[in-house]
Amino acid sequence: MTKKIIFTDQAPAPIGPYSQAILKGDTLYTSGQIAIDPATGELVTGSIEAETKQVMENMKAVLTAAGMTFEHVVKTTIFIMDMNDFAKINTVYATYFNEKTAPARETVQVACLPKNVNVEISMTAIL
Repeated sequence: MTKKIIFTDQAPAPIGPYSQAILKGDTLYTSGQIAIDPATGELVTGSIEAETKQVMENMKAVLTAAGMTFEHVVKTTIFIMDMNDFAKINTVYATYFNEKTAPARETVQVACLPKNVNVEISMTAIL
């Protein structure tokens, strides 16, 4: 079984030697998404809520390109610069999932993220 490269212009293009996502069998492995607006190539800034919303919209585009939705997501990883932003990030994140079927998740504070963003999220989804 070969891997399938998932790409959509509705999410930011990779900025290095990686794919937006890989579909292997029924499992989708996404790369981390940050708050780049795919239409402009610019970072969305102003608030952690706006940043998180753009990250989730980028992830939605990748899932859609793979024929999936947030209901297919089984695991997420959230990287944040400041754990004090956790509640605000979580509030936005929660709007994309049904609480009763939400995926497993870990959230970790890190020293630095690409382009000095405040949040990055990756996901694993299964058809």
